[in-house]
Amino acid sequence: MSSSIARSNASEERKRLSYLSPWEYGQLLNPKSFVVKAKPFTLSYVVGRSLPLSLFMSLAPWRPVLSRALHRNRSRVYSRYPQLATVRPNGRPANRTVVFREFLPETNQLIFITDCRSEKISHLTENPAAELCWYFTQTREQFRLGGQIQIVIASTPNESLRQVHQHTWEALSAKARQQFAWPHPGKPRATKGFEETILDPQHPLNTFAVLIFDPDTIDHLELKGEPQNRHYYQRQADGAWEVTEVNP
Repeated sequence: MSSSIARSNASEERKRLSYLSPWEYGQLLNPKSFVVKAKPFTLSYVVGRSLPLSLFMSLAPWRPVLSRALHRNRSRVYSRYPQLATVRPNGRPANRTVVFREFLPETNQLIFITDCRSEKISHLTENPAAELCWYFTQTREQFRLGGQIQIVIASTPNESLRQVHQHTWEALSAKARQQFAWPHPGKPRATKGFEETILDPQHPLNTFAVLIFDPDTIDHLELKGEPQNRHYYQRQADGAWEVTEVNP
């Protein structure tokens, strides 16, 4: 088998597995390998020979659950529009709708974009704490993700993060890139500056920023069923995840 075919097969396998719930992961690998300890309980897996070990080492137990929700709601474009809350300097919350772009590959981190001139940048610079609220209408489930956001711009020192910044800019449509050339968001309405201009997809504008959201708590509520199901995921100091089934 050629290396290109192997990479393609691995990519398809990773994509297929990303839609499975933790229980389905365990059942797929080995019905006896899925371990649930006393509540609060943790989830662990015995990796089968045909599955990539790195995938299981990097993904948190909530990650495939959220991926599956995205997959099952993919016919509804608004399923990629969660609400992002940040904290203003005066302590009051600020909430807005954002567009989920993708997961940072092989991680539990989520990627969003914003204008460097937007208020959320000043909020996150002073206090990186944030929370997402994400409701999926098709499957009737809600995710609340709490954590911290890292701002990535063209001058960010870390080369890997700059590559994420570059890749995300290149992946945008021409129409989406155009918005970063508009006048300062939130300022009094301008009469000029909204004209269409040709932007180089290889060179991000200085106004373009990537937000990398790193969750450490996830509250997952499934509204289907009697009673409803709710699980709380919390990252521990050692990086392991603790999962607790709680009352809805």
